[in-house]
Amino acid sequence: GFHPESEESSSLLQTAVSVLQSSYLDSTSQDGFQYSQAILVENDVFLSELKAFAQAKEAAGYSQKELEETFAFLLFDNEEEAKEVCQTGLRVNSSSISMLGDPAKGVYISKYADCLHPRPWYHGKSGYIVICKLIKGKVKVVSENYTTSYTCPSPGYDCHIAMSRNNIPSKTSHCQAFEQSQYYVYEVSDGSTAERPRQICPYIVI
Repeated sequence: GFHPESEESSSLLQTAVSVLQSSYLDSTSQDGFQYSQAILVENDVFLSELKAFAQAKEAAGYSQKELEETFAFLLFDNEEEAKEVCQTGLRVNSSSISMLGDPAKGVYISKYADCLHPRPWYHGKSGYIVICKLIKGKVKVVSENYTTSYTCPSPGYDCHIAMSRNNIPSKTSHCQAFEQSQYYVYEVSDGSTAERPRQICPYIVI
């Protein structure tokens, strides 16, 4: 291991913080968060699967934009949960949200680094954020579905997002903003759903 003071880890922390700060929904978040330690997740399996996913989709004619790597975020209250996701990956049936698609067939991950939970953070709260690399692939905009007959993954797509409200008004509740900024990501092949979509790769825990 290395010491937290080492250059490598401080530059990793800077990388992580700049990723987080460039992914805030609310500009006032810049001053609201303090990040203390970053751990690089190096899982060769996930990295090679992310690459394999990109190659397969490129062969299927996806555009560069669809294959672009972007970042998405997960929040955990404790380090064990965060580490577990880094080891086992983000698996289906891990979400309590269901409005963009069936949680048994896909996974939910946040687009914004300051909007990771249905309730706002209170002062003094801490947690662990897992920054993931994400290839969105073909994205389908779906309308929110709050019924129990869940929206299924759409054939030919890889990701659902909520109807875009370009400027989420400030009066929108935090919960709504959270729900509207989720990606619902899935991987379907031969009619069966992957338990862990390859297009999400845990990257840094902070």
